[in-house]
Amino acid sequence: MNRRMFLPLFALVLGLAACGDDVASEEDARRAYESLDKSIDKAMQLGFQGFNAASSANIDPQMANGDRTGTITISGKVDQGASDNKTMTLNEVLKDYSDDGEVTYNTSGTGPVLDLKLAGIPNGTITGTLVGAFTMSGALEGSVTLNLTINGELQPTMADPMKIERKPGTTKITGTATSDYGTYEVNLTR
Repeated sequence: MNRRMFLPLFALVLGLAACGDDVASEEDARRAYESLDKSIDKAMQLGFQGFNAASSANIDPQMANGDRTGTITISGKVDQGASDNKTMTLNEVLKDYSDDGEVTYNTSGTGPVLDLKLAGIPNGTITGTLVGAFTMSGALEGSVTLNLTINGELQPTMADPMKIERKPGTTKITGTATSDYGTYEVNLTR
């Protein structure tokens, strides 16, 4: 084969190989979200922990560890008063956070915002959003931006009926996780 024929053939082979990356990109788009998925439950749990402990409008920082490395910290504000309806605005900060040991997440500044509206406390509903960007390193690189909607039910805690938590199996999380790998459609119930 002469050199003139080899170069176009080589370019064609490289082009076909790049087309195969699209399939892997769909998997990586899913993985960019799924490696972060447990942190959403932890963020909401920490938010409720801060809400139940709050003695003022400020929610003191609540922290938990990633399953493998790093930390998640939630802080913010909650409405005060005797109303059965409350709004929480929480900031999420991840530092070298990883649940799977393969993808590590960090946030910058005050981090993504988790806005939650609690209606009909203690046996009411929860609605809200989680919006913001996370930087990935390790098995996946770049950033992933979440734009999620949360809908579910509330219940009093078993330990203290004056405190609340999410009712298991009722929280629906929908929306998108967008990264360089593509957009993953999130549709889960917890």
